[in-house]
Amino acid sequence: MKSFEDLNLSKQLNQAVDELGFASPTPIQSEVYPIILSGKDVVGIAQTGTGKTFAYMLPLLKDLKFSKEIHPRILIMVPTRELVLQVVEQVESLTKYTHTRVLGVYGGTNMNTQALAVAEGMDILVATPGRLYDLVLNGALRIKSVKKLVIDEVDVMLDLGFRYQLKNIFDLLPERRQNLMFSATMTEEVDALIDNFFTVPSKISIAVSGTPLDNIVQQCYHVKNFYTKVNLLIHLLKDQDEYSKVLVFVTGKKIADRLFVALEEFYGPEACVIHSNKSQNYRIRSVRQFDEGINRILVTTDVMARGLDLELISHVINFDTPQYPENYMHRIGRTGRAEQRGHAILFYTDKEVAEKEAIEALMNYKIPVLEFPPEVAVSNELSPEERPREVEVKLKPDSDIKIKGGAFHEKKEKNKKTNQGGSYLRKKKKYKKPKTKGDKNFNKRHKRK
Repeated sequence: MKSFEDLNLSKQLNQAVDELGFASPTPIQSEVYPIILSGKDVVGIAQTGTGKTFAYMLPLLKDLKFSKEIHPRILIMVPTRELVLQVVEQVESLTKYTHTRVLGVYGGTNMNTQALAVAEGMDILVATPGRLYDLVLNGALRIKSVKKLVIDEVDVMLDLGFRYQLKNIFDLLPERRQNLMFSATMTEEVDALIDNFFTVPSKISIAVSGTPLDNIVQQCYHVKNFYTKVNLLIHLLKDQDEYSKVLVFVTGKKIADRLFVALEEFYGPEACVIHSNKSQNYRIRSVRQFDEGINRILVTTDVMARGLDLELISHVINFDTPQYPENYMHRIGRTGRAEQRGHAILFYTDKEVAEKEAIEALMNYKIPVLEFPPEVAVSNELSPEERPREVEVKLKPDSDIKIKGGAFHEKKEKNKKTNQGGSYLRKKKKYKKPKTKGDKNFNKRHKRK
């Protein structure tokens, strides 16, 4: 399909698409559109940034008729709160000229407030599995009227431990429904979910996770350690024109906070941080300020690696090399979106060489190594994660040695004696004990002696 006109959308949908400035459908949008309209189950494997949300929303909205039904007819499940907000925003942009009602529910906020919003009714519900299940169990939400189920970023959902909730939600849904599943990777767990709950789905694979995006320039630096990485990052970010909007990925929350403190010293309000320990309001504000250009640098964990449609990111910097090579693809997919030119830079230490080589093997592409800038200071200081661990050896004391106050002492002479009982026990050995209580002959013999 060369244009959205080929999709035969309604006038209202066409007008909304035109205002969004999209000229032609992406490959995943063209491939899945007729299959979803046919009513078949669909499994779409597509990289981040390929337009998955619109791929399933356009055919679903084309089929959605006006209704005063209170309970949702379309259910979209996503793994994170940020994705709920983003999908709701995208659906609202497409339904601008219709009477379609959209609602998003997620954890970390007052459930009673969301229950009241649910009671007002909706056509499309976007939810995280945990909060959705809670609302159903509390009787605030009924999902028996769901005709179309969408599970987006299902591999992340399973990684985050939503397997139990998903299976319970499937049991509560009506048997007759259309299932649509979208993921960036196909794992054994995803396969098992498809086998158990989907009916002969059509599988569409576009831009497999190991395929590097052509419009992203990839480069890497070999760096000594954490604090040398900090020095290198501070050096690169000095060029504000080149590094105009930078997403920096790290592996953990503590590292994110430590790096943010270091960057804040040099760049102040230009930098912000987001990870799962931050409050909901803080996370939403950080994403909004970064998206609007108020903050130039956003430090984050992999909670941001999927699904968030942030515009015009000039660089994605992998401060830490991800343990799983697929995550590298998800991270760099944040830049170079909508056919824009993007840049991805990877920092790796000697300990991260194996992870870097796994990424290159997955992509079948050797990431060009840049020369380390001579003006950047190489630090000898180690981060807590890099310091050697002190192993405490616990020795089992000998029978003649006891541990007291952290030192070994010989037992005193009196303590080496074994317990023989009281003096009356030592003298009381005149008669032998009978073998059994009933052995009278044995007792008589020994009495005569």
